[in-house]
Amino acid sequence: MTGKQLRPTSFDVAERAGVSQSTVSRALRGSPGVNAETRARVSAAAREMGYVVDRHASSLRLKSSETIALVTICRPGEDRSAINPFYFALLGSIAAATSARGFNLLVSFQESSDNFRADFVASGLADAMIVIGTTSNRSAWQYFADAQASGLDFVCWGSPGSPFHWMRSENDAGGQMAGEYFVAQGRRHIAFVGPQQSPQRQFDERRDGFVAALAAHGLTPIVAEPPSAADRHAQGVAAVRDLLARHPETDAIFAASDMLALGVLQGLKDAGCRVPEDVALIGFDGIRAGTLADPALTTLEPDLDAAGEALVAMALEDDEHTRSGTRIPVRLVARGTA
Repeated sequence: MTGKQLRPTSFDVAERAGVSQSTVSRALRGSPGVNAETRARVSAAAREMGYVVDRHASSLRLKSSETIALVTICRPGEDRSAINPFYFALLGSIAAATSARGFNLLVSFQESSDNFRADFVASGLADAMIVIGTTSNRSAWQYFADAQASGLDFVCWGSPGSPFHWMRSENDAGGQMAGEYFVAQGRRHIAFVGPQQSPQRQFDERRDGFVAALAAHGLTPIVAEPPSAADRHAQGVAAVRDLLARHPETDAIFAASDMLALGVLQGLKDAGCRVPEDVALIGFDGIRAGTLADPALTTLEPDLDAAGEALVAMALEDDEHTRSGTRIPVRLVARGTA
């Protein structure tokens, strides 16, 4: 009769891989301090031996939950399926980056004082916290500002600004790219569609870069401000209707976000304009829905893979000087609308 077979341990994996036991632990956690070749060798040895990390025991030893909390701020009463698809794409990139480090992701959708929560790290449920989502929910951002002032620490994407540790796209550079692209096409009656008084600072940055690019060529953009009460798509439809009534000569439009741009595209079609022959159009965010539009939307696309990796790295980093003001590069993706 054979005895009960013992489960392989991290020491067994270390012996087979020819490394120390501590290296096995760090490699299987996805630590950036272990090089790719060693991680691959350790992972292969673990698979061959059927070794599985005991996450509970590991967490107790390391006093770590091996979890990152991701708070997504929504508009009050907003259906989760109606959240700006950019945030779902960003959520996916954060999930991928979290998984690559061997961590779990705890996702919390928050919209009102009934479910505001910022103590995931303090309560031991997570090792770090990231906050993303709409800046139109001012009460939510005030709650998180108060939480940070009380000593709770986290990083944010596209926050309203101080006092947060924030990360954003290269919005100004993206706006400049849009302006230069239109000028190179020979467009001269160029408009910007976007809020003028918004807590979303990225809109101001995109507009400022756009204005600067046109000014370098002696041009001043027409500004079309959307109504504030509707969703972004409806705002775009309404804004372009008003724009064409005031400035029928408009031959190019830069919209501050893809959701606005998709509304603008609908409004242009409703007005009988040919896109891009009569009016060229560029958005910002690179959401997947833009590829399905007819014609497909030209856009400024942030590197979301880089954003997810950087947000996770920032959230887990102890050096506060590396945490605030990080910018993610964008690229112009030319499709059918411009």
